[in-house]
Amino acid sequence: MKKTFTLSHPKIAYPRLIEAAKSDVKKYLKRERNKALPEHADFWGFDCKFGQSEELAEVIHVAAINEKMDFAESQEWPAFYLEILATAETRTQRPDSEKDGS
Repeated sequence: MKKTFTLSHPKIAYPRLIEAAKSDVKKYLKRERNKALPEHADFWGFDCKFGQSEELAEVIHVAAINEKMDFAESQEWPAFYLEILATAETRTQRPDSEKDGS
């Protein structure tokens, strides 16, 4: 998903546009996570970028998407760009020192 969300509409309130964008992202993530994984993969990872425009977009973690949308809402941005690319990932083993919890 590479999309610029426009946050202005003559009849829809600004907070409703933010909620609609969050809903779109949630649906997209769910749809991607439900796709069949390749044999070599354990889970779907997501490469994400967020910014006021495609040129200004910064790499973010998928868990930070809602926080960034809330920030855009608090700053009353007229639009924001969001890029989410699904990648098949494999889990890596932690070193023995981290398994003990110390």
